[in-house]
Amino acid sequence: MTQQSSQPQKPQTGESDARRFYTDAGKVLRVVVPVCVTVIMVGWLFTKIDFGQLREILSHDVHIEFIILMMAITALSHMIRGIRWGIQLRAAGVPRMTVTAESVSIFGAYALNLLLPYLGEAWRCVFVSRRERVKLSTVVGTDLGDRLSDAVVVTALAVLAFVVAQPVLMRFFDRYPVGEHILSMVSHPATWITVAAVLAVLGVGLYCFRRTQFVHGMMLSVKRIWTGFAVLFTMKGRWEYLLLTLGIWTCYFMETYSCFWAFDFTRELIHQPGMAAGFLPGLIVFVFGSFSMAVPSNGGLGPWNVAVMWALMLYGVHQTDAVAYSIVAWGFQAMTLVGLGIFSACYIMRGRHSSPRMKADS
Repeated sequence: MTQQSSQPQKPQTGESDARRFYTDAGKVLRVVVPVCVTVIMVGWLFTKIDFGQLREILSHDVHIEFIILMMAITALSHMIRGIRWGIQLRAAGVPRMTVTAESVSIFGAYALNLLLPYLGEAWRCVFVSRRERVKLSTVVGTDLGDRLSDAVVVTALAVLAFVVAQPVLMRFFDRYPVGEHILSMVSHPATWITVAAVLAVLGVGLYCFRRTQFVHGMMLSVKRIWTGFAVLFTMKGRWEYLLLTLGIWTCYFMETYSCFWAFDFTRELIHQPGMAAGFLPGLIVFVFGSFSMAVPSNGGLGPWNVAVMWALMLYGVHQTDAVAYSIVAWGFQAMTLVGLGIFSACYIMRGRHSSPRMKADS
């Protein structure tokens, strides 16, 4: 009588090679695409400016005290974000961390995002998972919920900007080819027919292949995202979470607004009638910059600068002046993040030498 082998069947070589190819290709694209976007957009940006005038602005026309204020607000915003994430982590069953550890999880994440988009998100989940000895999937769910809540805030800000500054936003759609293209796509029936067709194909595909490992994994990811987001409505401390969210986005806006005081050409917007003391143009610049972060790049470099340049030019700021604003604001924010990242690395190294739990995880 022939004995049946109890060992699990190995995947066929062709399937294994194909899976490995797609995995490796995905990893390469996640590195190459952001770098290419950054290089192309920064290169395009530099073709539009007068370097002599830019050098003059950066050398003599920057009020550094407001830049320092912006850097302090940047650090504060990340501390608040860390505390807010701590509330969500505890709701998911993660033990309470110190405020310093919560802040470090954000400091290190944003510093790593300068190197590669979403690298910091992966790192902060692994950091908390190992530090507190909890399942990585649990932490990832809270991170995805954290980001989804930010998407809700950005959408609300976009609606607010459209309500209070519709004439300026329509100027963007009329003046710039990108705006014209976006408006044309949104208003054309073929766009929505295509969207509906794609959604229908995806729905049918998901149903037909619902038993495959790929679709099963994708549905688990969607469920994890929803779980991480839904806990916001039932968890203990949700009102504190809401208050901290308001604090985070107030800080983000004040980073933009404080830089308005750092340049003479943006200070003029503060004192012009009908500008609400500069809060109106500040809101538009802030919303443009926030949406640009959806474009994969190294820490927003390139897309963020171009978006901010366009927003300032809508209010009559000269192109070179607008570029100077974006370079100084982004550059000093990046310096802040690097400094906070160094602090995080020192904190973690010190913890590994002094804490038995951190030693076990190293």
